[in-house]
Amino acid sequence: MSPPGRPKGEFRRAKPEGTLMSSTATPAYNELARHYTRLHHFQHLGSIADWDQAVHMPPKGNEARAAALAELAALMHRMRTDTTLAERLARAEQEPLSDHQRANLREIRRDWHSANALPTELVQRRQLATSRCEHAWRWLRPANDWQGFVAHWKPVLAIAREEAALLSRQSGLSKYDALLDRYEPGMTGVALDRVFGAVRQWLPDLIQRVIEKQSREPVLEPVGPFVLEAQRALCQQVVRRLGFDFEAGRLDTSTHPFSGGVPEDVRMTTRYREDRFLPALMGTVHETGHGRYEQNRPREWLGQPVSEARSMAIHESQSLSFEMQLGGHPGFAQAVAPLLGQAFGAQPAFEPGNLHKLLTRVKRGLIRVDADELTYPAHIILRYEIERPLIEGTIEAEDVPALWDAKMQELLGLESRDNFKDGPLQDVHWPESLFGYFPCYSLGAMYAAQWFAAMRRAVPDLDARISAGDWASVFDWLRNKIWSQASRWTTDELAVRASGEVLNPAFFKAHLEARYLA
Repeated sequence: MSPPGRPKGEFRRAKPEGTLMSSTATPAYNELARHYTRLHHFQHLGSIADWDQAVHMPPKGNEARAAALAELAALMHRMRTDTTLAERLARAEQEPLSDHQRANLREIRRDWHSANALPTELVQRRQLATSRCEHAWRWLRPANDWQGFVAHWKPVLAIAREEAALLSRQSGLSKYDALLDRYEPGMTGVALDRVFGAVRQWLPDLIQRVIEKQSREPVLEPVGPFVLEAQRALCQQVVRRLGFDFEAGRLDTSTHPFSGGVPEDVRMTTRYREDRFLPALMGTVHETGHGRYEQNRPREWLGQPVSEARSMAIHESQSLSFEMQLGGHPGFAQAVAPLLGQAFGAQPAFEPGNLHKLLTRVKRGLIRVDADELTYPAHIILRYEIERPLIEGTIEAEDVPALWDAKMQELLGLESRDNFKDGPLQDVHWPESLFGYFPCYSLGAMYAAQWFAAMRRAVPDLDARISAGDWASVFDWLRNKIWSQASRWTTDELAVRASGEVLNPAFFKAHLEARYLA
């Protein structure tokens, strides 16, 4: 996740009801707020160190950086488990707090409970193991070396299982649910089985119908090579067009695209290849959705847990609102087509109608980040159905390639045997121990479809505005309903306030059928 450009004064909005620091009537709450402001500052430094590790750090710096990040993780964990916090939380509950302060206290208590389930020593070991594994993954993936990777990954998996057991014991959730709850509070494996099980029923047939329909609709492929410097300049232009503030963020290059940082300093990355420009362009659009969410989090609450993004599915709903909902709209192709001609020279493939076809072309493929929005859920279901039993201990690391091959055949009809770099080695998430994160991508796509349905109800001429190059209505709606709300509400409350109901996957199916079969 990370960021880019926007108009001056965008953050000059009315302060929310109440303030996060209050009068002498709330001494315990004020102490907690100051404590979490300090944690925010350390988290800021850690996020920039993580970004530098992925973008600029020389290879020989990894062990020293891993040790430094582990020390920082231990320091922050000790702050989160400070024995005085329990007493302050109890006293703060009795103080006369505003609604916003109560929401912040709810998030502080959640963070405190989660932190106290884990010993500092385990947190430190996790940081060391993931830093080493992620660094090794960078060169083992291009080498297609699964066995070499597993040697680095097994310690990460063992620690993840330890964490899951401890968090499960503290929360009463299942082991996998305890990890999932870190990224998507309130979501469970039972609920995911229901949602993904329904998608499994209709997705393969819909993919096949769309591929057959598009086979009768010829499309011109762009002719490369596409000079990397021209791609970088193009991505910068599009990011600015999407409102990212480059005075409060950067766009760089990394092995795997991501974004991070803090609202005043959002770091986004993408990756380029000379034979294709769309993966870099649309990957950058995706990260810009993350970045704008971060840049628009409420400054009045900054430094407090209530100012954080609500959940990773909500975060992914922003990146997918940009990449898929807006990026797959004919109006996006209309706006971007002239920029492609300027970057790479005029060619028929850059005509807006053809470009829109390219951006909405459905094709089964091995790589998740290059997948279209129709085949993408299959990639997520595959990973979910592997990582859940992996954490619960019913399969082992050595079982992953065979399971991956079987599920790739079942869900997408593709062969991936012995192609580890385009199979289980393609993502950075498992090396970084982000078990429980993958489902958030498809949940985010479902939320994004729901947001745009709500937008169209609020702005009946939304599609005409987007087609005319006026995207302000999209950004304004997202800012007012999602970005500015941060963690003020629970996820279900946020969804109801934004769209009138909790997550409803029916909007996602309806969106796909309308876009690809109409």
